Amino acid sequence: MAMDGGHLLVEGLKQEGVEVVFGLAGFHVSPIFNACLDAGIKLIDVRHEQSAAHAADGWARATGKPGVCIVTAGPGVTNTVTGLAVAYQANVPMVLIGGKEPFMYLGQGALQAMDTAGLVRTVTKAQYTVYEAKRIPEYVSMAYREALSGVPGPVYLEVPFDLLMFPVDEKTAWFPKSYRTEVRTVSEPSYIAKSADLIEAAERPIIIAGGTVRWSQAEEDLIKLAQQIDAPIYLNGMGRGSVPPDHPNFFSLSRGPTLGKADLVVLLGTPMDFRLGYGKQKWPPNCKVLQIDRVPDIIGRNRDVDVGLVGDAKLNLQAISAELDSRSYKVDRGGYLEAIRKDETERYQKMVPAMDATDSPIIHHRMAKAIDNVIDEDTIVIGDGGDIVAISSKIIRIHKPGHWMDPGPLGCLGVGAGYALAAKAAHPDKKVLLLNGDGTWGMNGMELETALRHDLPIVCVVGNDSGWGQIRTPHKMVYGKDKLISTELQYTRYDKIVEALGGHGEYVEKPEDLEPALQRAFDSNTVACVNVKLDPEGLERYQGMKGYAF
Repeated sequence: MAMDGGHLLVEGLKQEGVEVVFGLAGFHVSPIFNACLDAGIKLIDVRHEQSAAHAADGWARATGKPGVCIVTAGPGVTNTVTGLAVAYQANVPMVLIGGKEPFMYLGQGALQAMDTAGLVRTVTKAQYTVYEAKRIPEYVSMAYREALSGVPGPVYLEVPFDLLMFPVDEKTAWFPKSYRTEVRTVSEPSYIAKSADLIEAAERPIIIAGGTVRWSQAEEDLIKLAQQIDAPIYLNGMGRGSVPPDHPNFFSLSRGPTLGKADLVVLLGTPMDFRLGYGKQKWPPNCKVLQIDRVPDIIGRNRDVDVGLVGDAKLNLQAISAELDSRSYKVDRGGYLEAIRKDETERYQKMVPAMDATDSPIIHHRMAKAIDNVIDEDTIVIGDGGDIVAISSKIIRIHKPGHWMDPGPLGCLGVGAGYALAAKAAHPDKKVLLLNGDGTWGMNGMELETALRHDLPIVCVVGNDSGWGQIRTPHKMVYGKDKLISTELQYTRYDKIVEALGGHGEYVEKPEDLEPALQRAFDSNTVACVNVKLDPEGLERYQGMKGYAF
């Protein structure tokens, strides 16, 4: 039976268990889209290729499986570069399939012809070009193998248009099935023993964990070790939700002062980057460091470590716990956690005036508290913005792994719409809340039309402070209020835009109207926009300027 290259590629995707792909129409990939239709693979077609890449990334974050996006040649691929960079820096597995000019016109100036494989080389683990139609399924498996092996990440696969159209006898093609093994590594016993030595000697340990906990499904092992050594847990980025917010070892507001007094820092899958003061700011000069990461290059970056464990988070945590058990390790830290809890409570109380504020326009904290009051423990929350993410991550409680997504270590704005599409497509029975700033809404806000077309009822909350708030405030402090430039936006009625698209809109100016508006948005069972008018001066008034990364 003859099968064209497009169908061969899609059969390769089916072998990998793919049910949903993201993309945007383009003639170079039409044979693939046609084959998706025949194979029953759902194609969520977006309004800009950047969103397709973010959605593939978001699919991996929401499901733990690689996401797939398919875009046309040339500018279709160039538009995905930002999305690839976000996934690459966060070690998220995804496969980008790009169109390519026909081989028969190679080097002759064909439409949308360019060296896209060369372009994406710095933001992908590998780049593959198919040269023979019957081998297309093999290349699909190669892309998946690379995306998932070692340190996960994005992979680029391009297929020339004439190969996608070329008929192939199905019997001559190989569809790999049993070709990939899951490899999880644990450090050698001597390093595990050294890790236990550090813990035994510590009086004020602290654990800071990131997204590796999610990828390794090491949540229970993290909690066990924290309880075993009586240490506080702080979570970064994708790590949020790995520990329930009401767990006695979980803390979120007191990391700075706790870190400043620590004599042992256990870093689990999170780098010593700007979020952790580059391993220097607020760190005691003589504190010990135990770092566990699947990325070898992360170990010891910016600060020396006493023990570095490269490998799977789950297995290494289990090995350390077992080593401590073998030593009959017991500890009584004499009120250590209680003192941190007291500090945590005091810091929370300092936010209460802002969370309860009756000001109009509304304060960021008040909006975040209303969201926390309305969502349930199963809601997936996507934060996309500057101040929006900084404030909301302190107030909105995340109860489960994979239920929080944000711009990540690259700090890329505009990721939210793609993440939200993927989260709702992956988990149609869960509520999905996209929390945008008004600046980030303008980047990919039209993807709410995509959500409407594909019946993905997302609730988008726009924190509308008429500007790029996280840039505007420090710029004003450094250069003066009369020197503001490129930071001002108007109070746009984003809710009206969504209504015009066919969705549900809410405009909120008074804090007492927040929760009813949010509830109506969820109850609408369609794509909804809750446009909240925020006070541009509110953060300065309630908390001053502190904590900016730069």
